[in-house]
Order: sequence, then C-alpha cells, then structure tokens
Amino acid sequence: MADSPREGELARCPDFTQLADMASDAVGGKILFATDDFFAPAENLIKSDSPSFKVHEYTEFGKWMDGWETRRKRIPGHDWCIIKLGIQGIIRGFDVDISYFMGDYAPRMSIQAANLEEDKQPEIPQRGVRTGVAATPEEFEAVAELKSNDWNYLVPMTELKPGKPASSHNYFPVNSQQRWSHVRLNIFPAILEDVKWYLTVVLICISLMTNDDGGIARLRVYGTGQKDWTATDPKEPFDLVAIAHGGACVGFSNAHFGHPNNMIGVGKARSVADGWETARRLDRPPVLENDENGILLVPGCEWAVFRLAHPGVITQIEIDTTHFKGNSPDSCKLDGCILTTQEEEDMIKQKWELPGHKWKPLLPVTKLSANESHLFDSLTLELQDVITHVRLTISPDGGVSRLRLKGFPSSICLLRPGEKPMMRFSVKAGFRANL
Repeated sequence: MADSPREGELARCPDFTQLADMASDAVGGKILFATDDFFAPAENLIKSDSPSFKVHEYTEFGKWMDGWETRRKRIPGHDWCIIKLGIQGIIRGFDVDISYFMGDYAPRMSIQAANLEEDKQPEIPQRGVRTGVAATPEEFEAVAELKSNDWNYLVPMTELKPGKPASSHNYFPVNSQQRWSHVRLNIFPAILEDVKWYLTVVLICISLMTNDDGGIARLRVYGTGQKDWTATDPKEPFDLVAIAHGGACVGFSNAHFGHPNNMIGVGKARSVADGWETARRLDRPPVLENDENGILLVPGCEWAVFRLAHPGVITQIEIDTTHFKGNSPDSCKLDGCILTTQEEEDMIKQKWELPGHKWKPLLPVTKLSANESHLFDSLTLELQDVITHVRLTISPDGGVSRLRLKGFPSSICLLRPGEKPMMRFSVKAGFRANL
C-alpha cells in the first residue's frame, strides 16, 4: 500500500495506491538483475518504507541515496532492472517515486511485464552487495534467457516529473486483466530534442557529455494477487482473504496509522506499521465501564470490509494483535455476506451502508488481548454459508496486525454477464452439497 493515509492526503493519490504493493520486499519481491548499481543498488527500489535523505552521508562511490542510482552513462544503451513480484497477479498501477533525486533523477522511463512459469525460469546469479558495480557478462548472459526485451509494455517511454524534494510521485494506471509475475523497469537519459532552440552548440556538447540515466527512489507496483485455484487441495482449509491470493479491502471507516490491507499481507507482521491501526475515537466516554462479559461499554467502533479472494465457506478465524501492546482493540466481531460485482460497486458508492439483514455473523462480539494471536471457529460451521465479503468490526478503536480466514473455496460464481466463469470447486465433505 501507499504510505499510511493521513487526513487530506488520500484525495491526491489514485485509488489503486490503496491496493497491495506487489513488488515490495515485505511481500517477497526480489531484484533479479540490474545493469548497474554504482551509486545505490536496485534493491532500494522495493523497500517497503518511504525513501529518506541524509544530508551529510557519503559512500566511497559518492553521495548516499535511498534509491536506485546508476553511474553516468558513457557507453551505448540504457539501464534497466528486473523485479520478480512477491505477489503475482493483476497490476492496476505504478508509482515511480523520484523523491530526493532532484538533480539526478532519471528523466524518462518505461515499464514492461511478463508472466513466467516458475519451473521454466533460468538460474540467475545471486546479486549480493551491489554498490559500486555493474552487471557482469555472466549475469547478462543468464538474464538474456528471459528475453525481457520482448516483454509487454504496460507503460511506454514516459517523461518523469519532479515535485517536492520529499514527495515526487509519478502515477501510471494500468488497464490490463492479465496475470503478471515479473516487471522490467527501463530508465533513459534525456533526449536532445528537448533542448531549447536557443542553447549554444557548447551547451549542447556539455549536455551530451553529462547526460546519465540517473536515479529512482521507489517503484511501487499496485494490484491484486491472482491464485491458480486448481492447484488447491480441496481437503485442506485455505486462507480465503490473503492479499497474495486476491483478497482486498474494499472499504473502511478509518486508517489513520495503517491501511486495513496490511492485515491480509504476507507472513507475520513486522511491527505496528505493518497492520491496521485507527485513530483514537473522540466519542469515547470519560470513564470506561465493562458489561458482565468484560466488554467495554463504548458508543463507537471502527470497521473494514474485505472481498475474499474466492467465494467460500470460512471455518477458522485468526485475529492477531501482535505488536499492538498498548493500542489493541478491546473487542471485535466478524460478519459475512454474499454480493455480486455490481452490488459491491454500489456499496462502495454508499460507503458500505449495507442493510443489517445482509450481514450474517461469523464471529460474535469477542474480547481481545494485546499482542496475541487469537484463533476462533467460525459460525459457518453451523450456518454452512458461502460468503464473498467479510466485515471486521473493532471496538472502540486500535490496531490489528493480521486477519486470516481459513476455509474452502466454493463453486459459486458472481460475475457480470459475459465474464468468464471461475473454475468450479467442491467444499469439504459434510457441507451442503448444493453450495
């Protein structure tokens, strides 16, 4: 996801920035190859944190920069790198961030993509520590087997625009329904046609001598995961909301310190920054009281709605508050419903004012503990209901690091007319046969 939302910021960012960053090292993204890493290595491109700047920091190769920066080009060609996505699926947009690269950013770039089968990828040498070096002939030979020159262009050669030193985002939406596993980022020097007519021949010559490919701070690849459900064992429960498999947050009440999509991220949360955390509610009473079950009596709550990666029956729920030691919710509940694509779109416009009868309880109001993983059996064991969406409600506010919803994909399919239907699946023996 984009940096943690703050008041007044979301309107300036495209909607796709609320999706998962599929290239981030936090979800397993990896740099496979880069032509040059002289000033700063390409691994910086996929850091999950925002770029930073150290005024007086230098390395033996030059100014320390938090991004990918190549040496000034003195040979034919241009620089490029290849990223293996940690979440493979549908790309909705890119953020090419050149923050802090004010006098040395890459003036132009393009992005290509491919969907490569795991067992047919060539062995590419491990990169190791890369600062101050360029790709070896052996690395060029190995990466040539990927034939990345022929990959599809999702963003053609485009000029990058600098903004504020600490916030220079260039957003590019993508209109493609194809699954992608790898992207190639190309950076290019300035083009002489852009030189103003009044420049002297001397200045043009200087420009020719000093043009270089430059640097990019971060490359965010926003989208949704897409799993091959035919490879799923129908007898084993599966996390139906995981972002890597296609789950996504489609609405929330508050995300002041962290977006709800963090909860369905890859692996264990690394810190409170890797979870969903709301602001403190201002409507909480001055003196708190409990009910007979130990649940706080407070008027407000916060919520987040998720579309499952695949319609299914949820059998086990995990609510993990790890790292949230003084700011975990007092309690939570989970509800589910079944919605068509059009109904979801309508609900988003209505800010999820869904009639109460549509929601069915999967987990009743339940007390939570700080810094702990909680496992619960879902009420669907009794209800035997297929659902497409869930709503997690926390009270009164606070943070959750992970939400896992294990269950079984079903045969139900709720697509628009004309859309290709999904594969059909059966659920675990014992569930209703006509789901």
